Amino acid sequence: MSIKRIDVGARMSGAVIHGNTVYLAGQVGEGASVTDQCKSALAEVDRLLAAAGTNKSKVLQTLIYLADISDFAEMNAAWEAWVDPANTPARATSEAKLAAPKYKVEFIVTAALD
Repeated sequence: MSIKRIDVGARMSGAVIHGNTVYLAGQVGEGASVTDQCKSALAEVDRLLAAAGTNKSKVLQTLIYLADISDFAEMNAAWEAWVDPANTPARATSEAKLAAPKYKVEFIVTAALD
């Protein structure tokens, strides 16, 4: 099976396609609030999924990392506004120290291709 990489960089690719599965790099967003960062990060998820030839209705699994688990409700509100309610993926959320102090949330998404 071939491997296709999207937005290839020196350290990582934005997305990798192997077979009928798309793996996205962790996506963080811009903004001061958890809501703003979620919206920004999930817009990038949408962009990468489209570049791979799929969309959020095909998301299989999402891992979400919060810098502060007390932001869980705020993140969920942004997530529920974005996710396809007819096709919710398997999901887990954990508290973790993220790559830089300015980041409040990170999404790691795996999706299917048709």
